[in-house]
Amino acid sequence: MAAACPSREVLQHMTSRWGVLVLVALLTHGVQRFSELRRRIGGVSEKMLAQTLQGLEADGIVERSDHGVVPPRVDYRLTPLGMEAAERVAGLADWIETNLWRVMAQRREREDGRPAG
Repeated sequence: MAAACPSREVLQHMTSRWGVLVLVALLTHGVQRFSELRRRIGGVSEKMLAQTLQGLEADGIVERSDHGVVPPRVDYRLTPLGMEAAERVAGLADWIETNLWRVMAQRREREDGRPAG
């Protein structure tokens, strides 16, 4: 909980909107190229995907493999540490999808001032 704890930066990388989606995509679909990830994760810009992947790579969660060919071919995969993290993050994402109707009912209740139900 300390403000200066390095865990905050790692937590940001893994639990940001794009971080979660990258981890789930790599866990579910395995090794992917940048363009595959971008297509799979709707709405992410090239810049945000690149920043997200760089942060996850710096933390040892994602491995980047440059094949050194023209045109460039770069693949991304989860490291063993990344697999552990992705499984936990995927559990949260699954919970959200399963319970989204409940969350949305609570939102409507708060907006409308009437009980969800």
